[in-house]
Amino acid sequence: MTVVELSDPDALALRSHPWSGSLSDDAHRYIDLRRSPGLIRSALEDLRGWENQAELETFYQLLELINGPDSTLETNDCAFNAPSANEHAGMDKALVCSGRLMLLFRELPLNTSVTRVHAFTNAFARALSGEDEGFGWGVVGATVVPVNFTTLPGTREEQQGSQLMLSFWAWGDDEAEVMLQLDRTFGNLTSVLRGLMAWPDGGEERSP
Repeated sequence: MTVVELSDPDALALRSHPWSGSLSDDAHRYIDLRRSPGLIRSALEDLRGWENQAELETFYQLLELINGPDSTLETNDCAFNAPSANEHAGMDKALVCSGRLMLLFRELPLNTSVTRVHAFTNAFARALSGEDEGFGWGVVGATVVPVNFTTLPGTREEQQGSQLMLSFWAWGDDEAEVMLQLDRTFGNLTSVLRGLMAWPDGGEERSP
């Protein structure tokens, strides 16, 4: 698969964990899906109306894997943009859908290590770029974004860390094809992240 890094200033804006409010709706709040896994299939605003789309079952299973008991990772935000007109140059398809998934280490102090977060990001990008070679209608972005971990002790500077933002896109000439390519993209993400579930248990330069 193709893996890219975003340079969009909006994507690199400082975030908070946990967070409240969003640009689209100030009522949105962080949900701890580790402690409330049943909410994965009912409380994610951007997926409402798409719950019965068979291809999104792969996404739900991915969220359950990351936030499950065998993972050292968790998610704290996701987004999904339904298929719309494609304006991406070089992608000769009529429609595109997109979204994002934010990943962080469950042990919050680990996220304040720049070396560790970047090493994990590089390990993820290497693994995904070698997955499903030749598949061209799904792309994933792997971008490290700054985060203020407000529940950690210390000063604001000591609370500064980062997390991995996974952006994703899938293309097709009709909605059915877009969703099929999206499902394949989620399947590749699942395969790679399953192999990285226990990654932080070693040294900061550990690779999977």
